[in-house]
Amino acid sequence: MTVKLMFAALAAAAAVLIAGCAGTGSVAEVQLVTDDTTSETFVPKKGDAVYVSISAQRAKQLMDSESDYVVLDVRTPEEYADGHIKGSMLIPYNEIGERAEDELPEKDKLILVYCRSGRRSKIAAQALAELGYTNVKEFGGIIDWPYEIVTQ
Repeated sequence: MTVKLMFAALAAAAAVLIAGCAGTGSVAEVQLVTDDTTSETFVPKKGDAVYVSISAQRAKQLMDSESDYVVLDVRTPEEYADGHIKGSMLIPYNEIGERAEDELPEKDKLILVYCRSGRRSKIAAQALAELGYTNVKEFGGIIDWPYEIVTQ
């Protein structure tokens, strides 16, 4: 293979990789390092719907230091009844689109989102960001929550 042909093949592969990573540009997820000293600094492009992923430890720090926030559990009612974070509100992730604007009217309020393992909380956090919520922090699943939980 000649050098020109190898260069062309590499350039084509790079173009495919860049195009594949570009995505739609409509949602920017920010993944932060989980140590507690990490700042939450991110400047999104205008029009991006953004949520931030944080550690359970950082979520607990926010709960202990902030006074105006919502802890949002996005699991099923049965999972919630089996154990949840004290004071959390339940809106299953697949109902966010129908219920969020009525039950969470303040779009700039701090919303801390969790589920069982982290998959549904990411979906719910993205949905909230797309609905115009501006202070959404997703912290994974209750299975990684090292603090107290309560049952109904």
